[in-house]
Amino acid sequence: MRKGRIVRITAFLFCAAALAGCTNDPGFRGVIGVREARAEDVLACRYISDISMRPSLYGPVLGQQALKYARNTIMADALDSGANTVVFDQATPGSDVYKLHAKAYSC
Repeated sequence: MRKGRIVRITAFLFCAAALAGCTNDPGFRGVIGVREARAEDVLACRYISDISMRPSLYGPVLGQQALKYARNTIMADALDSGANTVVFDQATPGSDVYKLHAKAYSC
């Protein structure tokens, strides 16, 4: 990888982190009041809705940030719909994720 590209990626990540500290966007800051669970943990819970989102970026560096942002956004949407628990579909380890899907529950 060229040095110039590494510098640009580092600068982008620094700017993204700085903006994350200045925003109320739950995708950047996370969500309080919603937990992630496994399917077997929500058997006694009330189903609320299915929520899906596509990460906006892909790749080894920025893809992980976009995936984290999408997961946080899904959790915020779940909270807005009255849920307090989210079960994400399981992805194959090491594979690229092009769409996140979760089921929201009230437990």
